[in-house]
Amino acid sequence: MVTVNVVVLAGTVVADPVERRMPSGDEVTELRVAVPEAGKRLLPLPVAAWHSSVGKRALKGIAKGDAVLVHGQLVRRFYRSGAGARSLTEVLATGIKKITPPE
Repeated sequence: MVTVNVVVLAGTVVADPVERRMPSGDEVTELRVAVPEAGKRLLPLPVAAWHSSVGKRALKGIAKGDAVLVHGQLVRRFYRSGAGARSLTEVLATGIKKITPPE
């Protein structure tokens, strides 16, 4: 059986990106991208961009309100917190590009 897990999103960054350094030393930038749903709503999706795969340079200059094109894959993480077991579905970005409107 062949499976394909490819996500391509074009949307707007709804909050300033947050950079984190993991205990392992790896760096990740987390952001939320609002994508228009089939109706009139905007669906905010979490995106994780690891600097080792995307590159810190690709994330430079991206801020709240910017239009971006994200490509990557859908992943689901499980973790435990004080409230019990939780899960998070997010886009693991392999590339992010800021979209500039034509002049």
